Amino acid sequence: MKITSAAFHISASALSGLPEGSSPEIVFAGRSNVGKSTLLNSLTESKGLAKTSSTPGKTRLINYFRINNEFFFVDLPGYGYAAVGQAEKAAWGDLLSSYIERRYSISLIVLLLDSRHPAMHSDRAMIEFLEFHEKPYGIVLTKYDKLRQKDKVHTRRVMESCAAKAKFIVNYSSFSGKGKSELLAHFDHYIC
Repeated sequence: MKITSAAFHISASALSGLPEGSSPEIVFAGRSNVGKSTLLNSLTESKGLAKTSSTPGKTRLINYFRINNEFFFVDLPGYGYAAVGQAEKAAWGDLLSSYIERRYSISLIVLLLDSRHPAMHSDRAMIEFLEFHEKPYGIVLTKYDKLRQKDKVHTRRVMESCAAKAKFIVNYSSFSGKGKSELLAHFDHYIC
């Protein structure tokens, strides 16, 4: 796949605000500060498409980006640590689970995991949730360039054992671009 155009489409704080239609949605999920926005900017080669921040929990809405005028990339709020109150965290959790359970135009969920901390409890819970709801998902190990070689092997083995139903596992570095063409090639199977 080659991305030729990418543009912000809409943000929604509730399911009622999501776009109607049947365009396929490739959804990006992961813990707060795992690098979802950075990955989206890297894939689309648009530095400011998705807003990045060093502060966890910056993405608080479901953000839609129109790709090649054919399908959507969807950036979900991060789960796990964020400097917000319990009530807001609960609201995000409800929004995330409702979206994943009820949205029929989801064609793939891309679960981003920090390669330095593979399979944290919250990540394992998300994998179990996706498998329970029989949603197709793939794993992207972010910040992969920060690992030593022996840690890369360990991280890969951990992920293969706890995410056996993943459609793919891609090692990704937004800094070097490693994994970008492999990930885009996987997307081809989900936007028909």
